[in-house]
Amino acid sequence: MGQRNMISAGVAGLLFAASCGGKADVPVPTAETVESYFQIPAASSVEILGNVAELEVDQSAEQLRRGGSLWAKVGPYVYLFSDATQRLFMEQEGLGGLRVVTRAPGGAEVARATLARATLNEITWPRALNISGRARRDGTSRPAVLEELVDWGEDHTEFEYSPDYVPSP
Repeated sequence: MGQRNMISAGVAGLLFAASCGGKADVPVPTAETVESYFQIPAASSVEILGNVAELEVDQSAEQLRRGGSLWAKVGPYVYLFSDATQRLFMEQEGLGGLRVVTRAPGGAEVARATLARATLNEITWPRALNISGRARRDGTSRPAVLEELVDWGEDHTEFEYSPDYVPSP
């Protein structure tokens, strides 16, 4: 029985690999291409690491001072769950994921989160954009919408927060 499962798994793996054969030739976008999707003056750099684009964004000292750990957490999700990211994934088939790293003035890392290309679909993208849009529009006056974005982000990304900005529970 164990050998049959191993053979079945091997065949399934070969079928999966064969079905993905055409994707191997799809080029990964350049850093300049990725940067062109994001119209943000705070973007300090974009780097391509394999098939993942890493966008580094400066976060204001004012946000971190006034908003504390909540604003430290929410930083990457504002960019990951955006029209720009959705368009980037739709138009740049060679991109496997987007990582956003937020940095405090002086360069210290505050937070990072990585969204894999296939995580969201035609049903979950509108929800993500709605949550993120409300957070951008109302976050200053209604911290609960920022918390909702953080919860959504933590459920849909791989993330890490600096203990200097977000103390462990």
